[in-house]
Amino acid sequence: MARCHVSVQHADFDFATELGWLGDGSGAVASFIGRVRGDTRDDVPLTAMTLEHYPGMTERVLEELAQAVAARFALDGVLVLHRVGRLLPGEQIVLVVATAPHRHAALQAVDCLMDHLKSVAPFWKCEEYGAARHWVDARDSDQAALARWGAL
Repeated sequence: MARCHVSVQHADFDFATELGWLGDGSGAVASFIGRVRGDTRDDVPLTAMTLEHYPGMTERVLEELAQAVAARFALDGVLVLHRVGRLLPGEQIVLVVATAPHRHAALQAVDCLMDHLKSVAPFWKCEEYGAARHWVDARDSDQAALARWGAL
């Protein structure tokens, strides 16, 4: 049975510290850290991004995704940390780590989890460009990426 840990939090995270939670018994460790991009819109740089979630439901969905991916790829461990609140360009948003006996499973698991986080997880994103704010809609490209995994 894979070890799974999920956290939705305001606080930043330290990769090395979090990696220690998974232990060192696996042959492969794959990870992804997502950060706030320094995008521009109409030549105005991104000021901040606010991520909102539905407490309780979001953690449950992330736990279900982590467990499903762990089973599908026969993982030793899964770690998903996702920040919420107001974040500035360059700040960390998400950390996904998968450990497995071999690299192929760990790499695929991280990719699969990220596609599900982008499309299924109940987060809402509001971007600020100067004084202008707008909520980000789902992207067709995210749904297409999700479709390649089929049902979990």
